[in-house]
Amino acid sequence: MRRPVSSNGPAIRRQRVLTPEEAAHWAALASTVTPLARRRAKPVEGAVDVAVLPVPKTPPKFAKPTRGAPTHPIVPPVTPPPSKPRPLDAHGLDGGWDRRLAGGTVSPDFTLDLHGAGLDAAYARLEHGLALALAQGARVVLLVTGRARPTGPADRGSQRGAIRAKLLDWLAHGAHAHRIAAVRGAHPRHGGAGAVYIVLKRVKAL
Repeated sequence: MRRPVSSNGPAIRRQRVLTPEEAAHWAALASTVTPLARRRAKPVEGAVDVAVLPVPKTPPKFAKPTRGAPTHPIVPPVTPPPSKPRPLDAHGLDGGWDRRLAGGTVSPDFTLDLHGAGLDAAYARLEHGLALALAQGARVVLLVTGRARPTGPADRGSQRGAIRAKLLDWLAHGAHAHRIAAVRGAHPRHGGAGAVYIVLKRVKAL
C-alpha cells in the first residue's frame, strides 16, 4: 500500500492511537513484568574508604583567629634610658684616697700650670700635659687653673676664671677622659681653690 504523498514534500507519518481494547491488553501485560534489581559494584580489595579517614586538625600556628576574638598586641621590651655619667668631681675613689687628698698628704707626681693662658692655649696645654703624665705613669696630677670667678653670658671666654669654669667639660670630653678616675679640689698647701688634683687610673699589667 502506498503512503499518501503531500504535494509540498515527503510523506507524513501519522501516529496511530490505541483503541480501548488494545490499551487494556497493554496494561495487563505491563503488570506482569518484574523490574530487574540494580546490581551494586563489588568492593575492590585494598581500596580505602576515604569517608572513614580522620580529618587532620589545623595546627595552632596556622589557625585563623576567630572573628570577634580579642587580640593582644605584642609589646616590645622597654629599654631603660642610659643613665647620665657622673661628673668627674663626684667619682668615687678606692680606700682612703679622699682622706689623703683632703688632708694634703698625697704628693703630686706631675704638675701642670694653666694659669694666665688663653682658652685655646690652655686646652692644648692640658691635653699635651695629660699625655706626658700618662706616659710617665703618674697617678696624681696637680693642675693649677686659677680661682673660679663668676662669669657673665656676654663674653665668658675673655673673663678671669674662664679656665676653671670650663675645666670639667674639657676633662670629660677630652682624649684622656677614660683614663681619669676622679677630680678633687687641691689642699691649701698645693694651691687650694686655685688648683685641682686629677687622679689617673692605674694601668693594669697584661
